Amino acid sequence: MGHLCKFILWCLLIAFCVSTVGCNTVEGLGRDLELAGEALQDAVD
Repeated sequence: MGHLCKFILWCLLIAFCVSTVGCNTVEGLGRDLELAGEALQDAVD
């Protein structure tokens, strides 16, 4: 379980960094985070 937790944390960190660099508005950030969360959820399933 430790490796899965590390993987999830790294994915969240990368998604956060990409979203803060890639969008200029708070609305765009929320949308990007939602998409990243859905992608992460699909990867875990």
